[in-house]
Amino acid sequence: MKVTSLLATTAVAFAISLPAAAAPDADAAVKLTKESGCTKCHSVDKDKKGPAYQKVAAKYKGKADGEAKLTEMVTKSPKIKMSDGSEEEHKAVSAKDPAQVKNLVQWILAQ
Repeated sequence: MKVTSLLATTAVAFAISLPAAAAPDADAAVKLTKESGCTKCHSVDKDKKGPAYQKVAAKYKGKADGEAKLTEMVTKSPKIKMSDGSEEEHKAVSAKDPAQVKNLVQWILAQ
């Protein structure tokens, strides 16, 4: 009984000591999407020329390399196929700060 109680107490103390994962800053992410022209092709819940962020999140969420692939998509300007079948270079976001890019990617994944 003492061992079980000790383990439970230790587990609770460990859980409390872990830093909470901060939620993405939605205002900063939305501002970056507007400044970078992302809203021309994307919206949160409706497909435009590109997929809705909710569809993007569904595609990448829970995948081990999802965040890395999405980060590459928004920073490297790869060639992409549009919903109308045409191909074009995906425009890179205007942020040079990796923290801003990470926040944007995490915000997209949270949709």
